[in-house]
Amino acid sequence: MAVRIKSHWHDEDAERSMEEVAGAIAFNGWRIAVDKAVHLHGERFIYDSDQQRLAVIAEYLIFEIQIVDRMVHEALEPEQRQALITALAMRLADHLTENSRDLLGPDDYRSGFIECLNQRSAEYAEFKFGTDGPSYPFFRHLGYEIQQIMGASQENRWVIDQVMDMDAPDLYKQLKRIVRNLFI
Repeated sequence: MAVRIKSHWHDEDAERSMEEVAGAIAFNGWRIAVDKAVHLHGERFIYDSDQQRLAVIAEYLIFEIQIVDRMVHEALEPEQRQALITALAMRLADHLTENSRDLLGPDDYRSGFIECLNQRSAEYAEFKFGTDGPSYPFFRHLGYEIQQIMGASQENRWVIDQVMDMDAPDLYKQLKRIVRNLFI
């Protein structure tokens, strides 16, 4: 299923703050992450619970933050980049928290997401990101983390291949287009 991406500003000449750009990326990023989680189910991978599905979505969101950070690294001043990535992480945490509360009830979902983001950021820092985008180990790490969440049952043992060979490269292409269009 294709997600409709909104990656152009209505008034392209207006100045945008990093928080506004982060909000637009987060809006699209949330939709893409949910689409990828739904796509896994469509490929006959099995979720045991809504909590597991939300954990997979969280991994996709964390991956997206890493990708955006790497894409803007050279283009932005360090202060701008920090403002963008911080705002993006907070907006995505808001989306995840709101949806988690709707499905699972009240709890502090934000802290767990930020803690996992910080841990994953250190892990993803070990992987290369070149002019062609993320390296294969970068994609593989996302697949590995999703497989850890979903388990290695008969139905889910190949989820790592689906994520690293199909879903993660597609996610990167969509995110690349969004970031490019929002900064032009």
